[in-house]
Amino acid sequence: MRRVGRLTKAHGLKGALKIELYTDEPEKRFVPGAKFTLQVPEDSVWVGKELELNELRWYNEHPVGFFKDVDDRNIAETLVKAILWVDIAGETQTDPDAWYDHQLVGLDVLRDGVKVGTVARLEHMPAQDLLVIASSSGEVMLPFVKALVPSVDIDAKTVTITPPGGLFEEIVDEDSAD
Repeated sequence: MRRVGRLTKAHGLKGALKIELYTDEPEKRFVPGAKFTLQVPEDSVWVGKELELNELRWYNEHPVGFFKDVDDRNIAETLVKAILWVDIAGETQTDPDAWYDHQLVGLDVLRDGVKVGTVARLEHMPAQDLLVIASSSGEVMLPFVKALVPSVDIDAKTVTITPPGGLFEEIVDEDSAD
């Protein structure tokens, strides 16, 4: 499963919802007939249900979704803050520099050929993704950009990083060393 969006607020009176996109492929993920598994609170009327997209429109550069059986604003309001997930089983990634989260989690993280931790998860932030690395000193967050993560080798189960100093080693305070 892959998280592709979050419903942020009702739009208009006919049940439309503004969507915060978590995908670089909205034209692939948000097509008429696309079905989404919903992540909602336990007390929501939408628990265990799917949502089917009728249409995606853009208003002032913001995506707005129209969904099957969501015909008015009152129904739309019950979906605010729902997270949209899609099943990616059987999909293959065509971009050689793009990976699904599940492909990265658990990979060994190498710095200068030495293991410094393992990939715990990815945090998808508005500006860029963060690689969260479980190390001996706790979790370390590293921007998932080519300059700091030059190599991912899924077959070898490794991620090579070139972080700035201080992220994986203790910094000695020279004043307290006297």
